[in-house]
Formats: sequence, C-alpha cells, structure tokens
Amino acid sequence: METVFDLAGLHRAVTVWKAEGATIAFVPTMGNLHRGHFSLLERARELADKTIVSIFVNPIQFGKGEDYESYPSTLEHDSAGLADNDLDLLFAPDLNQLYPGGIDTDTRVVVPGLSHILCGRFRPEHFSGVATVVAKLLINTQTDFAIFGEKDYQQLLVIRQLATDLCMPMEIVGMPIIRKDDGLAMSSRNAYLNMTERKQAPLIYQTLQAATQRLRREPDQIPAIEAEGMKALEAGGFKPEYFSVRRTEDLAEPGAQDIRLSILTAAWLGSARLIDNVKVLLDKS
Repeated sequence: METVFDLAGLHRAVTVWKAEGATIAFVPTMGNLHRGHFSLLERARELADKTIVSIFVNPIQFGKGEDYESYPSTLEHDSAGLADNDLDLLFAPDLNQLYPGGIDTDTRVVVPGLSHILCGRFRPEHFSGVATVVAKLLINTQTDFAIFGEKDYQQLLVIRQLATDLCMPMEIVGMPIIRKDDGLAMSSRNAYLNMTERKQAPLIYQTLQAATQRLRREPDQIPAIEAEGMKALEAGGFKPEYFSVRRTEDLAEPGAQDIRLSILTAAWLGSARLIDNVKVLLDKS
C-alpha cells in the first residue's frame, strides 16, 4: 500500500494508473475506521482495478459547537488496517492541501433542496461542507466509482445529485448499513458512548423496526408513526431531532401511491449524535 499526503503524490499515482488503462474505485472517510468502512473497501476492490481511500476530517462540515476538535484521529491504526485489506493507495492530506486558500473565503458547493431537510434543518451548513470536500476529492482522484455507506443516506443522495448536476463521469455506489449484533449501526461516533449509553443505543434501531411493522400495517398513519417514534426515543433517554417517513428515491414526503419508503432518524444520546434509517417496501396490491 502506498500512502501520500499531498495532491501531487495523488496525481502521480492516478496518472500512472490511467495510462495503464486501470479503473479506480474511491472510498472517502474521516478515519477512525470500523468494519463498515472496510466493507466499502471490499466493494471497491470488486468494482475496479485500483483502490483509493482518503482520510480527512473536514472542518467545514462541522457546525459551531460540534465535535471537530475532538473527532477521533487514529491514522496509524487505520493505515495498518487498510494495508491488511489490500488497499492500493491511502490519501491523507492536511488542511492546506484541500483548502489552499483557507476555509473562510473559499468556494463552496451547495446542493439545493436535499441539503436543507432532515439533518440539514439541524446542521444548516453540513451538507455544503460535505458537497464541497467530496467534489474536490472526486475531481482529484479521477475515480470511476465512489463508494458511500447508506447509514448516511441523506448524504448519499446529496452526493448523487452533486455528481449528476456537475456532470461528473463516475458512478456513486451506495452500500448497506453494517450493524453490531444488537442492531446498532456502526459509526465512528459510537466511541463517544459510555457503557450505560452503549446499552441504550440499540433502541434507535428497535424503534425503526417497530415503526416499519406499523407502517406496513397502517400506511395511512404516517404522522402517528412519526410521533410514536419520537416518543419512544425520548422515553429511552434519547433527545431526538427527527423521526421521519420519506420517499426513498428523493426523501420527499410520500404520497398515497408511493411504496418505496424510508424511515430516518437522528437523535442525541449523551454527547453522541446517532443517525440511522431503514427502507420499507409497502404492499399496496
């Protein structure tokens, strides 16, 4: 595995691969890697001849008072794990590489609509920060495939819209959520949970499952299902931001004829903001 810390090194490697006719698959991360990340790398190896993973904690996707300063940095451990999983190139830039003009007056990318609902209501600048850094990474890796986990489902749709709107010639690939045995979605932020909170945390998935069953029985009761989900999380010690049933394809509010739905939630448990979602296929035959 090769590791590069600057754009020049990334460009050299990509230029050689492209000259050889190799295809490239790319997995962007913020580090503190877990089994969910490695499942994305496994898919990358299936899709392309060469694989790139980036590790970069992107400051502009964090809001005021969020955990940018405390976000776990585990580069040495992550690097060893990536080498063991047959990665071709690790790109680990510093801030100056991706934001040469600084982060106060630089160009930003905004994906309208999708960026301002659900998580976007509570983190107003978040998806602009994500879209900006992902656009930089997609351009510089010249990737054929970019792989993202579906735990951040709204993020996945924002990036798909970004790639479509900016005519970027790569496929954006979504991969299923990887869960712990008790159902908790794997996330780097799970490290913020203390022992008591970790025992409480699977309730978020249990609540989504209960909502799924009721939605299948009573698809006309969406407001009640959403309210019930919020109450269940609050009763379990969470501070939920939203619990929402949306159309899977675009996260619009569902109409009477929609059958492909998703239930999405974001909730605080202690100092950890947890997000999760499930897909629901209704039978309206």
